[in-house]
Amino acid sequence: MRLLTTTILAAAALPAYAADRELTVFDWAGFEEPSIFQAYVDKHGDSPTYAFYGDDDEAFQKVASGFKADVIHPCSQMVGKYRDAGLIEPWDTSRIPNFEQIEERFLDSEVFRDDQGVWFIPTDWGATAIAYNTETVPAEDVASLNVFTNPKYQGRTSLPDSSDDVWALAYLATGVTDWSEVTDEQFQAAAAWLREAHVNVAAYWADPSEQAQLMASGAVDVAWSWNDGVVYLQADNYPVGFQREPAEGSSTFFCGYVNVKDGPGSEDKAYDFINAWLEPSAAKALLDTIGYGHTSAAAMATIADEPAVAEGLAEIDAPVLAQTPNDPELRQRQLAEFEKIKAGF
Repeated sequence: MRLLTTTILAAAALPAYAADRELTVFDWAGFEEPSIFQAYVDKHGDSPTYAFYGDDDEAFQKVASGFKADVIHPCSQMVGKYRDAGLIEPWDTSRIPNFEQIEERFLDSEVFRDDQGVWFIPTDWGATAIAYNTETVPAEDVASLNVFTNPKYQGRTSLPDSSDDVWALAYLATGVTDWSEVTDEQFQAAAAWLREAHVNVAAYWADPSEQAQLMASGAVDVAWSWNDGVVYLQADNYPVGFQREPAEGSSTFFCGYVNVKDGPGSEDKAYDFINAWLEPSAAKALLDTIGYGHTSAAAMATIADEPAVAEGLAEIDAPVLAQTPNDPELRQRQLAEFEKIKAGF
């Protein structure tokens, strides 16, 4: 079963998908689908070698501890951490013809682009919202994020084992829609809400395939989910809804690739890989396999009329907390507090 296989690969966080030995991509499980970077396969006859991780902080720790890769796929909040640690170098955008097609909103930060160069090539984006079993969970129950604290669902919910996503949920649930400036009072309110939500959690999912497996098995009815978990469930004909418009709102995120300093493989192939990702044709493959949107305006234009765009990526009539780079000290505080909450403290 694809879901189970992907989960096993993600847990390994090793070069579990060996192919072209001259390029190692450290990535989230699921992104090894060749159709997303088909131009690379067409040119070189094979996919890169892939190693997988389950969350951004895990990936950073492995690379900081000496794991060797050529490119890594962090989400926007992590780019500054890689920069500060001296682990990455700027991209040469003169070698990336479709760079100008990336929507400006995905590059609007000095963390990504400054007078030293472009440190981050945004490639994909998605939503984090409520996935739920439409046969067992009434629509009115997911009209609020407080479904995650509703005693009715004790032992029937799942949250991501991702500090960024759970804090986005907790801030939204307590009335915060911008995490660029969070007061201590707001932090404490969100932490208290998370502790209340923890009581209902059957499991914290490590990757979208695990979240989909938890729901498909009947272990949980409600999850705080990325688009891909919903796509996997739909592929298995599971009765899943994706509520992006609860009263308090939902979240968005975007991710992309960084160029590892002194990577062991071919720098030319790293650019071939990025250029393949930025081909407009990549958008359809990305949407079909994972449910995400593309950062390229030209690429998004090719899928504008797809039903999956309307369902999981369209603008919504509810608050949105955008997971953009935030204060590193706050992020570290959130990570430490989340570990306490998971441990029951």
